[in-house]
Amino acid sequence: MQIQINTDKNISGQDSLAKHVEDSLKSDLNRFSDQITRIEVHLSDENSSAKSGNKDKRCLLEVRLAGERPITTSEHAETIGDAITFATEQMINLLDTELGKRAKR
Repeated sequence: MQIQINTDKNISGQDSLAKHVEDSLKSDLNRFSDQITRIEVHLSDENSSAKSGNKDKRCLLEVRLAGERPITTSEHAETIGDAITFATEQMINLLDTELGKRAKR
């Protein structure tokens, strides 16, 4: 399972953040690791660092399953950490549904 993390210029601490995100995703999505070939994470601060706003941090997760089209989730939150957590929770639910359908085929 390959993980690629992309951030915009308004996200600080990219190296430590990338390590944290990668470790969290490997842990949270471990049970799907046989089916996942790649995960792309896009983190952004939509109002930039000069402004603060409610729920302006965004995490977009794109998971590629072997032989399938990518599956995406996106979440906005007040912090990057919350956006990552909420997007990951959505992805777990989506993967449960998608892989459950596959198993019935």
